[in-house]
Amino acid sequence: MRLRLAVIVFVCCSLGATAGENPTYEFLRQDVSPRASAMAGSFVSMTGDPVGVFYNPATIGTSGAPAASFGYTNHLLDINGGYASYSSDVEDVGVVGIGVNYINYGTFDRTDELANNLGTFGAGDFALSVTVARNFEENVYYGITGKVIYSGIADATSSAIAADFGILYLIPGNDPISLGASISNIGTQLNPYLNTRENLPLELKIGGTIKPQHLPLLLNINFHQLTDERNSFIDHFSSFSVGGEFTLSKALRFRFGYNNERRKELKVGTSSGSAGFSLGGGLELKKIRVDYSYDSLGPIGSLNKFSIALDI
Repeated sequence: MRLRLAVIVFVCCSLGATAGENPTYEFLRQDVSPRASAMAGSFVSMTGDPVGVFYNPATIGTSGAPAASFGYTNHLLDINGGYASYSSDVEDVGVVGIGVNYINYGTFDRTDELANNLGTFGAGDFALSVTVARNFEENVYYGITGKVIYSGIADATSSAIAADFGILYLIPGNDPISLGASISNIGTQLNPYLNTRENLPLELKIGGTIKPQHLPLLLNINFHQLTDERNSFIDHFSSFSVGGEFTLSKALRFRFGYNNERRKELKVGTSSGSAGFSLGGGLELKKIRVDYSYDSLGPIGSLNKFSIALDI
């Protein structure tokens, strides 16, 4: 049990570590979609995917067709998580999206100070998001997400409300480019675990996507955690990720990614192993897409994610 608790704390802190502060609800920073995860989370400027409600609310404005996506994450030990998202155009409102993501940390033994067994308890996190995205002017979209957050450990619970804001700019041309930015988790706790309210994991991300000429590739670069305290201005850009999606055929996609901050945070001793690297793929069959991703955590293990996306 102690080993499992230590792994949970290590993973949650490492995958969303910040400089100089320890916010709560770190699960909000973790990748939920295997498509995004395979590209190391470089997804702030990707278009036409309902999982945009978790990355940049403006991006769902690029597709008015109803779409849904459902996914599952196999974490370390018996930790697991998942998500569901849906987006559709609503007349006179814009494109509306709904997203749910959760993590279940498993079951633990409950004991007293004398190590007497008192049964078991569970722990988990949950967030419900509602997004509205609209076209501001030609090729410019904006979006806002409101979310309710809940966390529970045994009989103790905590809740919060937050908002995300995003913008997306599409540059047309022979080699189209999209630029995106989002600021996430602006909010406050309604019910803290203890008497002290904790900070939410505020994060500013910017990034771009380009399709190189004559290559069936979408290439992304994102800069994360731009609001964190750093030793110098240039250090703000050390938390970056790059990723790509190759179209191998009409039905098959291959994805790869690298997250520089994750590789540094998951270093154990003098070795990072393959931490920070990710890969995956997608299979598109008519109106159904099946996605998979593998994320390396270096010496401590790996994460596997699966999802099904539907063009309704």
